Amino acid sequence: MESDSRPPPYYENFAYQPENAASHRYFGGYNMYPQYPPPYYPPSVPHYVPRISTHESTPVPTIAQPKSTKICTPRLRKILLLILAIAILLIGAAIACVLIWFFVTDSCYGSKIRCGTQGVCVSPSQWCNGVNDCPDGEDENRCVRLYGPDFLLEVYSSKSKKWYGVCYDDWNNEHGKTACEDLGYNSNTYFRSKPLPLNTVSRSFMRLNKSAVDTDLHKKLYNSDQCPSLQIVSLRCIACGTSSKVWNPRSRIVGGTAASPGEWPWQVSLHIQKIHLCGGSIITPEWIVTAAHCVDGAYSHPFDWTVYPGIMTQQEMRPHRGYRVAKIISHPNYDSTTKNNDVALMKLQHPLPLDEFISPVCLPNPGMMFQSDQQCWISGWGAKFQRGNTSKELNAAMVPLIDSTICNNKYIYNGLILPTMFCAGYIEGKVDSCQGDSGGPLVTRKNALWWLVGDTSWGTGCASRFRPGVYGNMTVFADWIYRNMQVTFSEIF
Repeated sequence: MESDSRPPPYYENFAYQPENAASHRYFGGYNMYPQYPPPYYPPSVPHYVPRISTHESTPVPTIAQPKSTKICTPRLRKILLLILAIAILLIGAAIACVLIWFFVTDSCYGSKIRCGTQGVCVSPSQWCNGVNDCPDGEDENRCVRLYGPDFLLEVYSSKSKKWYGVCYDDWNNEHGKTACEDLGYNSNTYFRSKPLPLNTVSRSFMRLNKSAVDTDLHKKLYNSDQCPSLQIVSLRCIACGTSSKVWNPRSRIVGGTAASPGEWPWQVSLHIQKIHLCGGSIITPEWIVTAAHCVDGAYSHPFDWTVYPGIMTQQEMRPHRGYRVAKIISHPNYDSTTKNNDVALMKLQHPLPLDEFISPVCLPNPGMMFQSDQQCWISGWGAKFQRGNTSKELNAAMVPLIDSTICNNKYIYNGLILPTMFCAGYIEGKVDSCQGDSGGPLVTRKNALWWLVGDTSWGTGCASRFRPGVYGNMTVFADWIYRNMQVTFSEIF
């Protein structure tokens, strides 16, 4: 009978190591990963065992202590016990105060979203679903999105439960800034609004009521079957997806080549205690996208992380202070076993200064589809070969997207590729992401802009035959990202 055992996904990140790091140690009788019969996990595929720096313990010499000539009296013992009891009570009171403060000030802990200042929390799935779950209905009256590669502005109608384009008549930049704030962007990053010609003859629209004095954009809009200008709004909330370098695809992370400053300006290095653990992508001056497995468990505390943007080598990062993280939001349905929904957001304490070397990548809008074999690029400080040290310099490589039906073949990943992920690379191996690239971007160029297609998630080995890299699917995650940006923005501003 054919065995149905399949290799579990594992990722290779953690951490930047200098070239003189200690060599691998192998321990007899112990295997970090379970063995699987071929063809699902052929013995020819090497396993990566993360390096762990170890230090031999030095025996502490025993020092003879002089015997005390004083005897601890009962009175002294009582005083010490009293002091100890008071100290325990004070520590307990401090812990209780911290917990009370946390739950009172941040009642929407976990993945839930606060409804304005009402103190009511709802899940992201309850936003823009046609039902007023918040007391003031704010979960339904700020439902805007950007559609397709042309950034068409659309507004959701809770009555008809449909999305409508916005007629350009009477539209201006102030309305554009308000719509961008509803999306979760800071109006300081506002780029532009422009008209686009209608591509259909008859359809419904949202139009502005010129006489409305309400500052709420949603209340100024109404349904209409006519748009006199025959133009609809295209809205860019941030200048994203541009590179200061001439587009020069490089086809060689494993099999990669060194990047130059400004070539991949959205790439960041994520550090804990001055050690590179993962990569990430800038989507706004305040927000970073990375993988959920990077911030899982012991790595989930935001204050432990430092973000380094616009720097090419790990050595250059050491003297810089970097940018601290204020909040980490992991996808609520992330599964550490299957790597399903492997995406997380980092909210920075202070916004990044955008320039030609530090710039956001574009999030894929609803309606965008990326085809199999489409050329994409990965970048990061991951190892250049399996079991190697993570790189000192930023590298990049071109990898094509692979159809999920091919990647789920029993000789490749045998059904492990879920709708929230996809494969990219080559069936024969040779070019791939590796240890240290986790959470970093996979991007493609479309309509003269760079789009974030995925985040580096997991894989078996590095550049191994029949084991291409697996990435989180940003076309699935973009809606979740925007909803978290929307509400977190309203909480702060």
